[in-house]
Amino acid sequence: FNLHLTGDVHAVGLAHNLLAAFIDNSICKKNPLGIDPLAVNWRRVVDVSDRALRNIVTGLGGSENGIPRETGFDITVASEVMAILALAENLAGLREMLGRIIVATNGQGRAVTAEDLKAAGAMAVLMKDAIKPTLMQTLEHTPVFVHAGPFANIAHGNSSIIADRIALKLAEYVVTESGFGADCGMEKFMDIKCRYSGLRPDCVVIVTTVRALKMHSGKFRVVPGKPLSKGLVEENIDALEEGSCNLAKHIENAKLFGIPVVVAINRFHTDTEKEIKTLQEKALSFGADDVSVSKVWEKGGEGGIDLAEKVVKNCEKEKNFSFLYPDEWDIKKKIETIALKVYGAGKVEYAAQAEEKIKTYTGWGFGHLPVCMAKTHLSLSHDPLLKGRPQGFVLPVRDVRISAGAGFLYPLCGDMRTMPGL
Repeated sequence: FNLHLTGDVHAVGLAHNLLAAFIDNSICKKNPLGIDPLAVNWRRVVDVSDRALRNIVTGLGGSENGIPRETGFDITVASEVMAILALAENLAGLREMLGRIIVATNGQGRAVTAEDLKAAGAMAVLMKDAIKPTLMQTLEHTPVFVHAGPFANIAHGNSSIIADRIALKLAEYVVTESGFGADCGMEKFMDIKCRYSGLRPDCVVIVTTVRALKMHSGKFRVVPGKPLSKGLVEENIDALEEGSCNLAKHIENAKLFGIPVVVAINRFHTDTEKEIKTLQEKALSFGADDVSVSKVWEKGGEGGIDLAEKVVKNCEKEKNFSFLYPDEWDIKKKIETIALKVYGAGKVEYAAQAEEKIKTYTGWGFGHLPVCMAKTHLSLSHDPLLKGRPQGFVLPVRDVRISAGAGFLYPLCGDMRTMPGL
């Protein structure tokens, strides 16, 4: 993706930043929409993790260069345009959703949209090819659609509705990924993507590893780029059993939606037979409908036959799909339902800014929108250091933002950032 694999990220970045240019141009050219420069919420994006761009000042150098104001950059996958690409049903729908994007408020506190700025049509033109899924293939020639790329810790973290619908026309079984885990991407798949697509899953596959669950015992610290602790690559049944509570919660989360669950153990060569057997028993005791040891990494498709057969079998089971919450619930009730039921929190605390935003969005008539929680993917909680299955913690919501074009509200939990550092 970062090397222009499909072009989607590049197109999203261009369309997003074009809208940002429209905003500043309108303010500079006598501000006919009455935009409050201090109330512009549309930041720019770039596909590089760059903490120095989180907070910047633009428009320096005199009136010819615009009006000075504080703003910043987000990572491109955090753009609402990316979320729209993944949720749009067709080009006309994409154009309409882009027009609904709220970029600022005016002096009277009313929302200013991309449609008001007359930017949405040009944005749609830049997206007219990106809306088509890219057809690729695995090394074994299995067809794969690669489309969109919203991150599940910020946006909804799913492939596009268009890709899923085309795939369902072409194949008997379609596997679609939801990013990070049953607390992030899967919950958003069910409550946001399924709500808009009308599609319902037949089975949930939860992928786990022995070493990940040993890490969730809290006894080991994993640092990207550094060698793993010996306890993660050597047999350690105690750590595996202690950390398996994390898997238990992911299975429980999937079951909240009434769908059968198959646990896929992604096997590494360092895993021992005793560890694999222990994990299989644990998964079944936690309520999984089936469990399979996947050796796709080692053997390719042959190593996934057992998993595929078990998924097919469980797809035939009776489903009782339901959303976690109805549209008509108020914003806080939706947030708290996700926090308590999916994350295991004891309560939710709102910063003053979040309280004010909730009041504003409700007044604007957006209280019916689903909620897309922005939180760390490194823990079931908001705190990346809380491993395993944290319970009873306080979930802090410091801000609530609106993606009116994509059709959801996204609360920011804890120190969640929309522009990572390297």
